Amino acid sequence: MALETSPSAPAAVRQIALAISQWVGRLGAIWVEGQITQVSRRPGVGTVFMTMRDSAADISVPVTCARTLFDSLNPPLVEGASVVIHAKPDYYPNRGSLSLVAREIRMVGLGELLARLERRRQLLAAEGLFAPDLKRRLPFLPRCVGLVTAPGSAAERDVVDNARRRWPGVAFETAYAAMQGSRAASEVIDAVERLDRDPRVDVIVVARGGGSVEDLLPFSDEGLVRAVAGCRTPVVSAIGHEPDTPLLDLVADLRASTPTDAAKHLVPDMAEELAGVTWARDRVRTLLRQLVERESRALADLRARPALADPRSLLGARSVEVEDLRDRGRRCLTHQLARAGDDIAHQRARAQALSPLATLERGYAVVQAADGAVVRSVEGVAAGAPLRIRVADGRIAATTTKVEAAAIDVEESHG
Repeated sequence: MALETSPSAPAAVRQIALAISQWVGRLGAIWVEGQITQVSRRPGVGTVFMTMRDSAADISVPVTCARTLFDSLNPPLVEGASVVIHAKPDYYPNRGSLSLVAREIRMVGLGELLARLERRRQLLAAEGLFAPDLKRRLPFLPRCVGLVTAPGSAAERDVVDNARRRWPGVAFETAYAAMQGSRAASEVIDAVERLDRDPRVDVIVVARGGGSVEDLLPFSDEGLVRAVAGCRTPVVSAIGHEPDTPLLDLVADLRASTPTDAAKHLVPDMAEELAGVTWARDRVRTLLRQLVERESRALADLRARPALADPRSLLGARSVEVEDLRDRGRRCLTHQLARAGDDIAHQRARAQALSPLATLERGYAVVQAADGAVVRSVEGVAAGAPLRIRVADGRIAATTTKVEAAAIDVEESHG
């Protein structure tokens, strides 16, 4: 029923929202065709939020579906897939938004094709064919570039012309193959394997100038992917199609956005390399010149020092010091020798004073018996006994005529 309203009796917002919700609720489930442009899976939420866009007009509508329904799709639903959904319109009064609640989702046309490619990509990725650690570096300056492309194609001209413009001496070995159609995958595989066996080829380029998703299907062929993964020669993919990525881009060692971009990665730019060599040469010359100048200044500073400017001045000063030290040493040695001579003289005088000969020189004599024994007392010496008397300058032979004991000696002996 239509609401009866007037300027004096307007309806509240909640009434209008509830009325719209009731009107939309009366609509039954419908089948809708479109393209999925956005998919949002929020953690912990059992509902998947999507946006469905009309393929011919710039019109879109939100779509929700249960997570169980979304996860049960095989192949899985991806953005850009064309689908047909069985859904019921639903209006949310609190937010004032209209959406479709999907009850069934079917992929059709391009959407089903993209989903099948996505499932193939997931299976090959699980085998590790797209692992980053398997990617090989391209040679800095390849001797020969292998090119797989269609005969007389614009892609061939772009690769060859741009590469030779950058490095005129680059050589190409071209293997022609169909880049579209049912024979394309097998011919590209044969061309890649033939170039991989050629020992002259250092890098292989598969080039095509873009196309629709259906035209690029051969470059997502599983046999081609495995053939490129088994190549010993680095492979560059230059399909030239940005929105959709063929599986060849994922398995190749380098993905170029266009054939022209591939030529930039194949060979270095001669002008840039010459400029780099010139800069490096000038830099080395500057550094070498600075080093020589610094060492020359250091050498000049050393030569300007007195020790090196006039070495004889230092020798003269040192010779004076040597002479002073020599004179001082001589004086010290003379003084030491004089003191030592005085000590020797004193010791000699003391020794001479203690010598018996010195006593004899003062008038004393040593009397010995005939057997050589020194006569210390009158006892034991009889008259007429032979004696030998030692004086300072010789010996005297004598005979005892009389023996007298000194009174003083007797008194001292008794005392």
